[in-house]
Amino acid sequence: MERILVVDDDPQIREVILTHIEQSGMHALEAESGQQAIERLESDQVDVLILDLMMDDRDGFEVLRYLNNRRLDVLAIVVSARRAEQDKIVTLGLGADDYMTKPFSPMELMARIQAVLRRRHPKSSSRSLVIRLSNMILDIDNYTLLIYNEKVSLTMVECDLMRFLMQNPDRVMTKLEIYQQVWQHEKYDDNNLSVYMSRLRKQLKQAQSSWEIQTVRGVGYRLTGASL
Repeated sequence: MERILVVDDDPQIREVILTHIEQSGMHALEAESGQQAIERLESDQVDVLILDLMMDDRDGFEVLRYLNNRRLDVLAIVVSARRAEQDKIVTLGLGADDYMTKPFSPMELMARIQAVLRRRHPKSSSRSLVIRLSNMILDIDNYTLLIYNEKVSLTMVECDLMRFLMQNPDRVMTKLEIYQQVWQHEKYDDNNLSVYMSRLRKQLKQAQSSWEIQTVRGVGYRLTGASL
């Protein structure tokens, strides 16, 4: 049974989420502060973290940094009233797997929980261990991209995005297609997707790759390179 930790300083919001988690057949844990969340993560097995950002006694950013520093295998969905693009850039850069803004639909949150869990345990037939495209090698199990023998570390979402793009080189992928394949739901968020694509572009550029991710305005994205 999947164990979901809900971290929010608003008891009413926690109660709503906890109720839906239990009704979905998963085990719910709760914490009202970042410090309590870290203590839970140290003592309990957690599969998915539902995390508010603004809390007393260590905020959500600190919890994400803790996950990174400890390299815990915990999926994180941020649910926050903060809508600024910079907040999304920071949280997704810290490894968050999804970002929802308040007010939110509890049923949509349950769908996103199921989606990140499916990404963690994909069907073996739908995923190979290594993908090669010209001078790039994507090691899916280890979340790394090798370019000209330079290793680039990726988050799980970044790895899934690169997998999808590398399997479809020089093809324009719509935003909806990307969300259906990577996030496994259709309620795509332009800001979330833009942040991830910007991070991947930066990583390709730093590795001096001949490949680039182009934005096709109003449609989606395309991975293209001089070697095509």
